[in-house]
Amino acid sequence: MSEHDDHEPHHSSSSPTDHVLQELQLYGHRPFADEPDPRPLPEGNRVAGAIADIFDALVSTLEDTRLEPDLDDLLWSTVNLFHRATGRIEHELDDNEQAQRRSQREQDGSEVKSVELERLTAEGQTLLERRDAFELMRDQAAEHYERQVGKPWLPRSGSMVNHRNLTSAMIDSRDFLMAKKRAEQEILLPPGPKIVVTGGLDFNDHRLIWAKLDQVREKHPDMVLIHGKSPKGAEKIASLWAKNRNVSQIGFAPDWTKHGRAAPFKRNDDILEIVPKGVMHFPGTGINDNLADKARKLGIPVWKFGGA
Repeated sequence: MSEHDDHEPHHSSSSPTDHVLQELQLYGHRPFADEPDPRPLPEGNRVAGAIADIFDALVSTLEDTRLEPDLDDLLWSTVNLFHRATGRIEHELDDNEQAQRRSQREQDGSEVKSVELERLTAEGQTLLERRDAFELMRDQAAEHYERQVGKPWLPRSGSMVNHRNLTSAMIDSRDFLMAKKRAEQEILLPPGPKIVVTGGLDFNDHRLIWAKLDQVREKHPDMVLIHGKSPKGAEKIASLWAKNRNVSQIGFAPDWTKHGRAAPFKRNDDILEIVPKGVMHFPGTGINDNLADKARKLGIPVWKFGGA
């Protein structure tokens, strides 16, 4: 032993680089929020097996016990877990789409702007793949639900869309039908820029509504007023304004018989399919906010009045 051993400093057993590599081996790579994720998606057969195990475990545990009456609701909620995850990613996709549009407008030839757009595009692709994966999980779970309960799984609200089954033929067909519907609407609707008014049943500031409508009419003398045919409130006041000013108007009433609780949202979609010149948004409820939010995402101007 050297006489200097007592003064030799302690050396770590591994270098910082070795430590990082060991951490990666133990816990895997975890990208930051603004980094692409290189990890693969789970394999389809493993997903199917895991979901089958979940349902088998619940059924075998609760069947023939006092908790069996709750089994239907538990199995429904299991499917809904994946359905909600799909919806959450859809919202993220909407945000990503808007971010990509903004980035496209801001392109100035610089590397910084170009890299940002590339990052957003890659992020959008990852979101699409994640959404499709959760749709697969939901569909697998829905099949097990139907097999166990004897009835198809349906969400309590909204619809159950499967983007993986949207073939090019279906997309072409949908584009054709939408174009056909829009053409039919153009024949039925009076000519002129379409101005939508949306607002709550309890908003009764008729002076403000008439004043703002007069201002819009000064800019668009041949305007056509579009509203949701509400029996009172902002839309009813706007309808009376149109009648007094001899302005053409079209009311889109919700079809409660055909669409049930989703009728107001479907009505909003129908209104926006005519591609209005703008939306006048007075204070209202979530239904009115829904129409305004959808219009913004489509690039349709939204004018807020009355503190909405």
